[in-house]
Amino acid sequence: MPRDGEPRYRSIAADLAGKIRTGVYAPGEALPPQRDLSTTYGVTLMTLRQALRELSDEGLIVQQPGRGTFVSPPHLAYRLGSLRSLTDDLRDQGFEVQTTVISASSATSPTFGEGALRLERVRSFAGRPSIHQISWVPPEFARRLSDVNFETTPLYTALSAAGIPVARATETISPALLDNASRHYLPEPPNTPVFVSTRLTYTVDDSLVVEDRAVILGTAMQIRAERAATALSMTWSSTTP
Repeated sequence: MPRDGEPRYRSIAADLAGKIRTGVYAPGEALPPQRDLSTTYGVTLMTLRQALRELSDEGLIVQQPGRGTFVSPPHLAYRLGSLRSLTDDLRDQGFEVQTTVISASSATSPTFGEGALRLERVRSFAGRPSIHQISWVPPEFARRLSDVNFETTPLYTALSAAGIPVARATETISPALLDNASRHYLPEPPNTPVFVSTRLTYTVDDSLVVEDRAVILGTAMQIRAERAATALSMTWSSTTP
């Protein structure tokens, strides 16, 4: 059943995700056609496609134009190796990271509604602003973070200290060009190549606890993959001299 105020597409995505994780839809199996699913859930195709986009962002499905929608094969989607902040990952790799908090205030989130925490930060390497990041935390968790200094305390560290049970996360990293909103904080030429990282973090009861978007300068960072027969390791590497 959808929770009060929850967008319909989110409840559909949660229902389909549950069926995928419990094996109702097996890895590699095709989901029913979109028109059939929209009829089953009693929604428009647009709403159904929003739900499928959520599942795609989580790496649970693969949409193949002209063929249909399929459950992702095992190990197809890149999964996080740890539930930590990007800053923690970079510091562990030996990079000195400076965090500037642009704002940390209560705001209305498209996902969480009124009273959510909107946390906007800029990360710098060797004095060069390189990452513009906006994180949202729902109201029920935001209240526990009201006294946190996010310039010195990473968000994931604050969640742990507040007793918020983080269990899993998914991350999608896409290439893009620097937009005007982020360019205000990352003073680079227009259309500079960037990575856009979208991370969704969940509690043990599968409630979304952080919705995070980071714009990362492609001229400052790169992704390095190390492949073995049974594993894939992916790390960020600095390109800053």
